[in-house]
Amino acid sequence: MNNFVREIVEWIKTIVISLLIAMVVTTFVRPTLVKGYSMYPTLEENDYLIINRMAYKSDTPQKGDIIVFKSHLTTEDGKEKDLVKRVIAVPGDEIKILNGKVYVNEEEQLETYINGNYTEGYIDTTVPDGYIFVMGDNRPSSMDSRDERIGFVSIDEVVGRVFVRLYPFNKVGTLK
Repeated sequence: MNNFVREIVEWIKTIVISLLIAMVVTTFVRPTLVKGYSMYPTLEENDYLIINRMAYKSDTPQKGDIIVFKSHLTTEDGKEKDLVKRVIAVPGDEIKILNGKVYVNEEEQLETYINGNYTEGYIDTTVPDGYIFVMGDNRPSSMDSRDERIGFVSIDEVVGRVFVRLYPFNKVGTLK
């Protein structure tokens, strides 16, 4: 009987420790799966990512960060979609898209990470306080801040910064 009680206590300790570890991990990081090709060539469909949920608790998104944010677009079952995009401009920045080029604060952006060399659309605006301007790296096929359904993204809607790709295994590593 004594061995039985000891065994039960060990099982309870194992379960409690596992639950505590799971709570800590999910507080700080979150996995996500890429759906679609809006971030190609940086990310591809079914890339498995880890998001740092604590990245912006004491800081704000920076230009070039790849982030996940809550959008008001819905899936077929009515849930709001999380989107993965790159931060192009932050509060107070003037953003222009003109003749296929992106300018932030009058400076043309060297965007070696995008698919192609042309950014569709015309934008001439300033990013308001509390918001960021985001775009996908696959500019011809990305619903992002250029689209009124997305627009400026509230910093409060940012889930976190993408910092590691875990799959496919031949592309495992940190992202920037």
